[in-house]
Amino acid sequence: MTTLLLRLTPAWVKLLLLAGGLLLALPGLAAPSRADSLLARLNEALAQKKRYDQQRWNRIAVLTAAFASQQDANARFDLGLRIYDEYKSFKYDSAFVYSQKLIGVARQLGSPAKLEVAELKLAFILLSSGMFKETFETLDQIDPARLSDADQLDFYFLQARAYHDLGDFNHDQVYRPRYYAQALAYADTALRFSRPGSYEQLSMQQFRAIKTGRVREGAALYEQIRRLPGLTLHQLAVSASTTAYIYSLLGQDDRAYELLLTSATADVQSATKETVAIFQLSDYCYRRGDLENAYVFIREAREQADFYKARQRQIELSHISSLIEGQKINIIEQQRKSLRTYAIVVTLLAVFVVAFAVIIFQQLRRLQKADRLISATNQELRERNEELHQLNSGLNEANRIKEEYIGYYFHNNSQYIDKIEALKKALDAQLAGKNQAGVQRLVDGINIKKERNELFKGFDTVFLRLFPHFISQFNALFRPEDHVQLPEDQLMTTELRIFALIRLGIADSEQISRMLGYSINTIYTYKTRVKNRSLVPNDEFEARIQAIEAV
Repeated sequence: MTTLLLRLTPAWVKLLLLAGGLLLALPGLAAPSRADSLLARLNEALAQKKRYDQQRWNRIAVLTAAFASQQDANARFDLGLRIYDEYKSFKYDSAFVYSQKLIGVARQLGSPAKLEVAELKLAFILLSSGMFKETFETLDQIDPARLSDADQLDFYFLQARAYHDLGDFNHDQVYRPRYYAQALAYADTALRFSRPGSYEQLSMQQFRAIKTGRVREGAALYEQIRRLPGLTLHQLAVSASTTAYIYSLLGQDDRAYELLLTSATADVQSATKETVAIFQLSDYCYRRGDLENAYVFIREAREQADFYKARQRQIELSHISSLIEGQKINIIEQQRKSLRTYAIVVTLLAVFVVAFAVIIFQQLRRLQKADRLISATNQELRERNEELHQLNSGLNEANRIKEEYIGYYFHNNSQYIDKIEALKKALDAQLAGKNQAGVQRLVDGINIKKERNELFKGFDTVFLRLFPHFISQFNALFRPEDHVQLPEDQLMTTELRIFALIRLGIADSEQISRMLGYSINTIYTYKTRVKNRSLVPNDEFEARIQAIEAV
């Protein structure tokens, strides 16, 4: 049935049917996603990691030199705070040392307020390292009444973070809710000391939204944070990582993945080593089967944790790291088995090749014997060729007859079209006299040009789906000033459409002229004009068109 349908279908319909079938057979092609571009940015940042780290080391070197030479205790305390800030998310042991130096300078000054600030810095770095007991002991020694509003904000938010992290670390269902409740209470207190619309207020509101189950509100706060003026890379990394957790709760893993990529990139660019984004990225990649990136990210996360000396993070990394390493070992073992199988197959193929070579050698000897027989039959073949020549003459005559019938068929079709045109004229004349407006509108609605343009538009659409780069590769055969410029309302020009048909294997100019509604001379003119403008020889142009590949 299908074969019969194709035989009875006009040539242009066959073309569209075949093109549609090829289009449906092609796999879906997707443009590079946002996640792909973010992943590329992260890999680029990792490649420049040493440069970002060196920039931080340079800042630290300047500050430590000034700290060592400074005699004024108040100035030393301020320099110590700046050095501590450089170290606190970069290197735990150095930050710990400077927090101790700050305590020493504060005691030297006899300033209870500065001593409380130094203790607060110590508590922060202890928590970052996962030392919960020491963190709470240090916080208990601090009198928040001696702190400024900004330091009180840090104090209460550090309390909230400490109880939150302890709840995450402690999987006990009895104590965890208590820790989370205390974290919320401290966050509420910290909010009272925050400036409206500031990063600190928005980040704490996001923290409360997560803990109170208002996750969509927390996701919306990220957009406000991202638009804050003067937002640092470290603040962006923390906010993006937190929002990624929110989207994972909402089941939107792709959005969470994008935010983790953003967070990890900001961490690398800011030389931050106390981070969770790169670790969570490795877990995400592992779960989706992307073992290559999972291994790269877990290795980077392990290096960051080892460099920073984050005990808690090292424990968290050990589980996922062992899984990824184990999976990598399994893949290597599978590759070894595959190589062994390939070696066996190649050996068998070599044996078969040798066997075939022996068989071919024997066949060659038989062919030599057959040569004599072939020579004897050449005379008979020449006689047969004479007979075939006569038969070919008959076939040529039959072809001429066939052409006559084809000409007759097109002649009759032409007459039929002429009759239809004459009938339309006659109807127009009658309708003009009898005022039959409805029939007149129906007749006027026959728009051959519009139908042909719709046919071209459909052809252009299907063809460009099959060959999306056809126009650009076509233009590559010409100088820039000779490139085809498309009107806004057209997908292809007549020149492009002619060579599109040639690319589909319809090389006959007469057939092309019938399909496009032009004379054959017009088709020849278009083809010659295009070839003369091209950068390649005319006899190679159509071969270059045929070489354009579909997607």
